[in-house]
Amino acid sequence: MFYVLLVSHGEFAPGLHSALRMIAGDRDNVLSTSLRDGMGADEYEGQVEKLLTGINPEDRIVVLADILGGSPLTTAMKVLADHGLISHTRAFGGMSLPMALTLVLTGEALDDAVLADTLIGETCSAVKEFQLDASADADDDI
Repeated sequence: MFYVLLVSHGEFAPGLHSALRMIAGDRDNVLSTSLRDGMGADEYEGQVEKLLTGINPEDRIVVLADILGGSPLTTAMKVLADHGLISHTRAFGGMSLPMALTLVLTGEALDDAVLADTLIGETCSAVKEFQLDASADADDDI
């Protein structure tokens, strides 16, 4: 099976998970947890442990994290390693809704050779400035 694990500081991962449900529907293979303010490392590690219940070493896992090298990601990777799941796991920092949506909708079909390029490319192409036409007469729209 193919799993997407969202991890972050604060409420980012659960919030992103909620947005994904709105757009792509509820999916059993999308899991999320976060390191909340005041939460100890042991408690967060326990939450990651719970999420991994039922995942097997032959399953494929992609972890999306808010910050590459941050505690939520490094702890999640430690737990994955402790469970013998690291050999089929890919991890990315800088998660965004476009990146997560691409992963949820098409990630299972992507092999490892193109997964990183696809996710990073999607994220880069989604970042654009929204420009308003300030020269338009506002009264015309009323």
